[in-house]
Amino acid sequence: MLWSGRVHGALASEVERFLAANDAELLPYDCRATAIHARRLHAAGLLSDDELAETERILETLEYEPGEEDVHTLIERALGEVGRKIHAGRSRNDQVAAALRLYVEEACDEAIAAIEAFAHAVLDRAEGEAETPMPGYTHLQRAQPVTVGHHLLAWIEMLDRDRARFRFAAAQAEPLPLGAAALAGSTLELPPPPGPTARNSLDAVADRDFALDYLYACAVLFTHLSRIGEEICLWGTSEFGFVQLPEHAATGSSAMPHKLNPDVAELARGKAGTAIGRLTGLLAVVKGLPLAYDRDLQEDKEPVFAARSDVNGALEALRVLVAGLAFDRDRLAVACADPLLRATDAAEALVREGLPFRDAYEQVADEVRGGSFVAPDDVSPRHAPGPADVHAAVAEARSRF
Repeated sequence: MLWSGRVHGALASEVERFLAANDAELLPYDCRATAIHARRLHAAGLLSDDELAETERILETLEYEPGEEDVHTLIERALGEVGRKIHAGRSRNDQVAAALRLYVEEACDEAIAAIEAFAHAVLDRAEGEAETPMPGYTHLQRAQPVTVGHHLLAWIEMLDRDRARFRFAAAQAEPLPLGAAALAGSTLELPPPPGPTARNSLDAVADRDFALDYLYACAVLFTHLSRIGEEICLWGTSEFGFVQLPEHAATGSSAMPHKLNPDVAELARGKAGTAIGRLTGLLAVVKGLPLAYDRDLQEDKEPVFAARSDVNGALEALRVLVAGLAFDRDRLAVACADPLLRATDAAEALVREGLPFRDAYEQVADEVRGGSFVAPDDVSPRHAPGPADVHAAVAEARSRF
């Protein structure tokens, strides 16, 4: 154990099991942070050229081996004699914080790439359905006519904001805490790590805001994927009948031969609850911690690791699902033929004739209530972008993505 100097003898097996960190996924990032620290020691004359070269060689090829307390112990033992020098000027406190920051940075970049790939699939479908009419809904009731392309472009705006949140989280993770050591720095005169550095050593080892920012970005992304998934579920029902699910992205029933189930959309919807739980869980962990480091912060890794896997898995599966959706244009056209979808247009036509809007609204409402409403032939839906507008909006969105 790296901390065994003050403690003699072995821990009770129950205690050792409880304290063990499930941090194997952090190993490549701890290796990167250790290599950065090794170069700092070399620059200060505390590692020779050969020792630095040997350290970098081992770190580049090191693989996880079960049985160690954590990856920090694994790295130090794998470095052999150099490992007895490598911890000079640092602590596990700044070591783990640096590794987790590198992990979150890469996880953010990965999420951004997955969002962009999904967005391109949505844009392809929006362009292909630019002229396909569909009812727009409020309160899940038919409201006004739009097009499928215009509706799908609303998803793009949500995804664009999601991407911005991951970019923010990546920037928050960028400053490396190396040099803060346990909490108060080191008497060794080491050069600072590359890039932005932390301004306060206590905050550097205690801060997990970057992990919270990442989990917040994941939680909001999943609320959006949940809304998208819900719409796909609705559109695929017999009651709506707007889309046919692709068989390579749907499942059947074990008992009902006719069923084609939107499991991808449903699981994306379900994982939103888990994503929100991870964020609130880590908020609860850090809310009462005194500065600087406390072992409670061991709980920061598993929610971040799990979130990364869920984000990538959901976006990849939804990309396949959306690319394979078959829109039933005939069914959509029938739904859009409902004259009540033009009730607002009819009221606005009366406004153009000089009637106050509230009077026009009440007149049309009376006609609807009495069953006499007929949308005038000359009333066309001007409120939603037409095909040309959708194509232009797709082109603009492609320039962003």
